[in-house]
Amino acid sequence: MADLQGDFDSAVANSKSLAERPDNATLLKLYALYKQASSGDVTEKKPGFGDMIGRAKWDAWNAVKGTSKDDAMQQYVDLIGSLS
Repeated sequence: MADLQGDFDSAVANSKSLAERPDNATLLKLYALYKQASSGDVTEKKPGFGDMIGRAKWDAWNAVKGTSKDDAMQQYVDLIGSLS
């Protein structure tokens, strides 16, 4: 677990210095995996129609609902690794 947490923390730091900005779908996937790994399943209410960005983020996070913290961390690490 300690190794995975360290890898996750490194991947989060590396995400801020990628060579090029990922596309929006990849950014949403990164957001969802980060939130799942750090906060667990989404419990907040879905944002209204006026908040399109908030809805997209909520939908992405909700799509990974039920994923364990460790699995979400590993997927995040793997995805950042593929983008580096």
